[in-house]
Amino acid sequence: MTEILQLIIYGVIYGSIIALGAVGVSLTFGVLRFANFAHGDLMTFGAYMVLAAYAGFALPMWLSVIVALAMTAALAVFIDQTLFRRFRRANPMILLISSFGVGLMVRSLVQIIWGGSTQVYDPGIQFPYQFWGLRIRPDHLIILGGTLVLVVVLHVFLQKTRMGKAMRAMADNPDLARISGINTDRVVIWTWIMGASLAAAAGYFLALDSRLQPDMGWFILLPVFAAAILGGIGKPYGAIAGGFIIGITEELSTLILSPAYKPAVAFALMVLILIFRPTGIFKGAR
Repeated sequence: MTEILQLIIYGVIYGSIIALGAVGVSLTFGVLRFANFAHGDLMTFGAYMVLAAYAGFALPMWLSVIVALAMTAALAVFIDQTLFRRFRRANPMILLISSFGVGLMVRSLVQIIWGGSTQVYDPGIQFPYQFWGLRIRPDHLIILGGTLVLVVVLHVFLQKTRMGKAMRAMADNPDLARISGINTDRVVIWTWIMGASLAAAAGYFLALDSRLQPDMGWFILLPVFAAAILGGIGKPYGAIAGGFIIGITEELSTLILSPAYKPAVAFALMVLILIFRPTGIFKGAR
C-alpha cells in the first residue's frame, strides 16, 4: 500500500506538469483550431530561459521564472505574428505542419545557445521530507504549489476578466464572436500569451523534477496531447483533469510494466479515448 501511495504522489506531481502543458494546447486549439506541435519546444525554451536568468544574470529563482514566462510568451506572439497569422484562413493541416517546423527551429535555437548537454538549476543534493513511510522532495512541493497557483489564476482569468470571457466566446463560435464586436486579433494574442506562459511554467517544473535537455519538451509532447484529448480538446478544465489521469496512470503502470513503457501507456489511453469517446471526458471540439 505504501508503494502505491508513493506512486500516486509521483503521479500527481508528473500530472501537474502534464496538465499545465495540456491547458496551453487546449487553449490554442480552442481559439485557433489547430494542434500546435511546437508547444513542447516552447516548454523547453521556457525552462532554459529560467536557467539564463537564474545562472546567467543571478536573478532570484522566482523572478527568473517570471522573466521566462514573459520571454516565452513574447516568442510565441512573435512566431504567430510573423508566421502563423499568414496561414490563419488556410487549411489547418498547413498550420499543423508549420508548427512542426517551428518546433525544430526553437529546439535548434536552444541547442545553439545552451548546447546539447544535460544541465541542472542547482547541483546540490536535496533531502526529501518523510512522513508515514512516504517521501517527497522540496522541489515537488514547489511544483504542486506552483501548479495550484497557476490553475487558480487561469480560472480567475477565464471566468472573471473581459478577455477571458472573449476567449471562451471565440472558442465556442469564432464567427459569432467576431460579429458581436469582439476584437479577435487581440484574443488570439492573449491566447498565445496564456498558452506559452503555461508552457514555460510546465517546462520549468519538468526541468526541476528531472534535468534540462534540449529535447525534453519533445519527449513529453505525447502525454500532453493525450491529456488534452482525454479531457476534451479545447477544454482547459478537461486538460487539467486529463493531465492528472495520465500522470497517475503512467506511474501506477510501473507496478506491472517497466518504466520505459510509460509513454506507451499515455499513447494507449489516447487511442482508447479516441475510439470510445472521441470528444473526451468534457466533450471538447471535434
